[in-house]
Amino acid sequence: MQTILLVEDDKSLNRGISLILEKEGYTVYTAFDVAGANKLLGEQHFHLVICDITLPDGSGLEFGARVRSTTESYLIYLTALDSELDIVNGYETGADDYVTKPFSLMVLVSKVGALMRRMEVQTAGILVSGDIQVTLKDMCVTCKGNLISLSKKELQLLIFLMEHAGQIVTKESILEHVWDFDGQFVDESVVAVNISRLKNKLGTEDISNVRGLGYIWTGKVRKK
Repeated sequence: MQTILLVEDDKSLNRGISLILEKEGYTVYTAFDVAGANKLLGEQHFHLVICDITLPDGSGLEFGARVRSTTESYLIYLTALDSELDIVNGYETGADDYVTKPFSLMVLVSKVGALMRRMEVQTAGILVSGDIQVTLKDMCVTCKGNLISLSKKELQLLIFLMEHAGQIVTKESILEHVWDFDGQFVDESVVAVNISRLKNKLGTEDISNVRGLGYIWTGKVRKK
């Protein structure tokens, strides 16, 4: 059964989210502060962490950074901090999604479901472009035979670009397919920052910015 860690200091909201996620078949562990969240993170494996940012004993961003650096869990921030800078900072720590309060519980459930579906074993296959190889089943990337460490978003972005090699993909399509944005917030920097980071990690120039249109993977891609 898929497990979720919910870190939310509003006890009523915490309980409401827990109940609806449990009705969807998930096992939900709850914490109300960073200390409790850290304790649970050290004791359990979680497929997904949903975390408030403003917590009574510390920053949810710092906890999220720990989740990203020490686990393979997906990460959703759930917060009242809705400025552009707040949202960008959230994605900078490696968040898979950023939901601002007030929010729809059904939208949250939908976002959770979308992330959980990505955990299902993918059809075996390999994407190859020059020295870069992506093994879809194991979700690992190598370049010149060396394993490349990518965040989940960077990996999803790479696969999306390679699967559409030779085609211009718009910022909006990237946000929709990689970040599951629902249109409430669209910021060019979210995509641009991850594109830049991906290019640096891979040491490739095969990702080009087509001004005013989007991005394109210019290398030839074959599937094995």
